[in-house]
Amino acid sequence: MKAHRIETTLTEDGTLIIKDLPFQAGESVEIIILESDTHRQEANLYPLRGKQPYRYDDPFEPAVPLEDWEALQ
Repeated sequence: MKAHRIETTLTEDGTLIIKDLPFQAGESVEIIILESDTHRQEANLYPLRGKQPYRYDDPFEPAVPLEDWEALQ
């Protein structure tokens, strides 16, 4: 199986035009469309940077009091 990669941009009406493919007329091909990596790289890689950190005064204390657990009664 031959693979060919090409990057292109959709037109305003959502049409995709692919030209100059290295395949012969009548040859059967499979088309998979993926979003370009450039869009993913523009996303904020560190969304919590600059945010106030969480603070746990007693991180090993249970969040629910022991007397509220039905299994212990």
